[in-house]
Amino acid sequence: MAVLEEDCLLKVVAHDSQEDYSSWLLPAVGECLQGSELQMEDVEAYAVATGPGSFTGVRVGLTTVKAWAEVYGKRIVAVSRLRALAMEASGGAALVAAFANAQRGQVFGAIYQREGTGLARLGAEMVMAPGKFVEAAAEFGNDGSIGWVSADAECVVSEEAWKARERRREKVERVSSVRAPMIGRIGLAELAEGRFTEALALDANYVRRSDAEIFWKGRTTHGG
Repeated sequence: MAVLEEDCLLKVVAHDSQEDYSSWLLPAVGECLQGSELQMEDVEAYAVATGPGSFTGVRVGLTTVKAWAEVYGKRIVAVSRLRALAMEASGGAALVAAFANAQRGQVFGAIYQREGTGLARLGAEMVMAPGKFVEAAAEFGNDGSIGWVSADAECVVSEEAWKARERRREKVERVSSVRAPMIGRIGLAELAEGRFTEALALDANYVRRSDAEIFWKGRTTHGG
């Protein structure tokens, strides 16, 4: 959770405990506002991660922001967690491969191409085995260099497919797991360009189906 004003980070509170996100969120909002000397009515817009990530975390965040937007009549900017991650890459490579641990031996990942100070995504966001993601990024990159960025570098550096990238002297840039400040900065930039969404149009991008959906469909398919 972060509060920004004119690209200045006023306060950030990280969810770095085992506390459920649903019970942590509102106290963290209160702490951010108090630390910024603001009231909720002073906040002009909300930037929120739409995924991919934890089903519960994404759902709680989106539901909360929808409620705020309806109560206070403020705008929303929907931001991909992977885009926020890719924006933190500091290298000069034309392509950026951003990935995060998706658990179950998989990563969430996306490939971006630099366009000035921004990024354009190539293809869809994906969830797959780490080695397969390295191979997918290499296909987009052809013979060019790729900038890799993640808070979970260990997910790919032990993969056989990664050895080819090491021979090209590529490394994974390790960044903080706290995405809120960058999500806020992207939100500010989008608002400046007049791009935002309404509460009713706000939706999650889970990339992967939930366990509940998988198990429910499995039971239906197999003679439930």
